[in-house]
Amino acid sequence: MPNPSAKKISVSLNINGEMRQVEIRPIDTLLYVLRHHLSLTGAKPGCLNGDCGACSVMVNDNVYKSCIMLAIESVGSAITTVEGLKDSPIQNAFVKHFAFQCGYCTPGFIMNCQALLLKHPHPTYEVVKEWLSSNICRCTCYQEIEEAIFSVVEGRVGGTSE
Repeated sequence: MPNPSAKKISVSLNINGEMRQVEIRPIDTLLYVLRHHLSLTGAKPGCLNGDCGACSVMVNDNVYKSCIMLAIESVGSAITTVEGLKDSPIQNAFVKHFAFQCGYCTPGFIMNCQALLLKHPHPTYEVVKEWLSSNICRCTCYQEIEEAIFSVVEGRVGGTSE
C-alpha cells in the first residue's frame, strides 16, 4: 500500500501578497515549501523544532515558526516572509543600528519585530524583551535590535523614502 503522506496536492498560498500555486505533501512544513518549492530562502532552518526563531514568518500578521507549521495549515492565510518586507522601516532600522553580526538569525528577528510593532505600535521595554526572547542570536547582544525597534517606534527610521 502506498504511503499516503507521499501523495502531493496542489494548493494556492498567498505569499507576500501574491497567490502562488504549489504542489506539496500534507507533511511538508511551511519552511520547506518556502525554501524548496518557492525559492524564498529568507526564513532559515536553525533548530527545526521551534526554539531559535530563524525560520519566523508572519501568517495573518502573527509571527509563526515555519519549521513547525505545516504548509497546509497556511492555506487561505496571508503569509509574509522577510522578502515581503523589502525596504520596510524595521529592515532599514536593523541596517542603520547594525542589529546583526553573522546575519543568519536576522530575517527571523526582523519578522518577529515586524509582528511586534503591528501588535504593539508603542511597546514598553518589557514587552520588547518578552518578544525578543522567542528568537536566539549567538553572535551579538540584543541591544542593537532593541535600538532598531525603538527607532521605528519613535519615527527615526522610515521606508524607501529615507
